[in-house]
Amino acid sequence: MARAALGIGIRELATMAEVSPNTVSRFERGEALYGRTVEALQAALEAAGVIFIEENGEGPGVRLRKVTTDAD
Repeated sequence: MARAALGIGIRELATMAEVSPNTVSRFERGEALYGRTVEALQAALEAAGVIFIEENGEGPGVRLRKVTTDAD
């Protein structure tokens, strides 16, 4: 969901997180990865503007950080 919200592809996320595209695909399929790999993916997505929302009774989710301008 996070990758789709940003409108980026698997290869772009892989480059941002410094992992292989296969690693991103494995992550999206729910396969087990090293903790540091998951952290790299999360950090790359957060740096791009994703906010991860914890479980709140309706399930976890993501949203994009509000973009502010100098006029705000």
